[in-house]
Amino acid sequence: MGVELRIDGLITVAGREFALGQTFALLDAIHETRSVSQAAGRLGLSYRTVWGRLLALEDAVGQPLVTKTKGHGSVLTARGLGLRDALGATLQAFKAALQREEQALRERLTGILVDASAPGLVRLSVSHDPLLLEVLSGMDGLVVDVVGSREAVERLVAGRTDVAGFHAGSERVLEHSPFGSLLHKEDYAVKPLFRREQGLFLAPGNPLRIGSVEDLAVTGARFVNRQRGSGTRLWFDRLLGEAGIPPAAIRGYGVEEFTHQAVAALIASGAADTGMGARAAAERFGLAFVPVGVEAYFLASRGSSPGTDMMNRVIAALHTSRKAKSGYTFVNEAVDIPIAP
Repeated sequence: MGVELRIDGLITVAGREFALGQTFALLDAIHETRSVSQAAGRLGLSYRTVWGRLLALEDAVGQPLVTKTKGHGSVLTARGLGLRDALGATLQAFKAALQREEQALRERLTGILVDASAPGLVRLSVSHDPLLLEVLSGMDGLVVDVVGSREAVERLVAGRTDVAGFHAGSERVLEHSPFGSLLHKEDYAVKPLFRREQGLFLAPGNPLRIGSVEDLAVTGARFVNRQRGSGTRLWFDRLLGEAGIPPAAIRGYGVEEFTHQAVAALIASGAADTGMGARAAAERFGLAFVPVGVEAYFLASRGSSPGTDMMNRVIAALHTSRKAKSGYTFVNEAVDIPIAP
């Protein structure tokens, strides 16, 4: 049977088109009400319309999907129930993918649609973090670009942004990170923002029983990576190197997503088995989480610039908001994060 799913939500079965959400809703209503007439009422459609859609679907599938039984009304056949479940799973994955791309598009367009050259605006280029972006969304006078940690720092050094937000993995001292050179530049200010826990995202219940990076290669789990240059990608690559695992041994290593939420959404939809990111994103999507370490997230700016003032405003706003997020420790509670003089 020829089946095609289009990006606009239409499915083609045996050459006939059906709307994914509408078809699932039809079968689900019949299953829940055990009555075609009551299903029609629930959907706000006429009895005739519902029967017409049902017959068209049965004709395309080539099998009866509903049967009438004495004393039990109209119920889905085994094939009808299977089709309902299959469409429901696809619909959830479709919604998760749209949500993921909507968030990514919103973050990418922030710096494009706002005139960063407007007087008084301060430019921020930051590595993705759910808590930081939530705080920044409530502040004015700034324009935010979400980029990888490496690009954020490169933009700051090149003078193309006023504030850079970055992280580099589990090192407790910034000196030993890929961005430690900023500490030796007299005209830069580098301040820690918070510590956050990172780890592997897994389907609820961790069905593959993954407990470490080494298990990814052994189980053949479908991995979804972060984009090149992101702090999480740099950390994951370092973990692979320490374990002696070549990237080619990780199934899906080349599959890249732009944010922690995008990685989590892909796993929640069933399109991937695992990925790496912040605990807060895993919990938001109800995923299992295996910690790999705790890292520091930093802000940096050129000294005595509008960026420095904005950096201090962001830190103050974060501490004032005290957003309840799992996996975070605020800087004044983290005595082992170095603060640049």
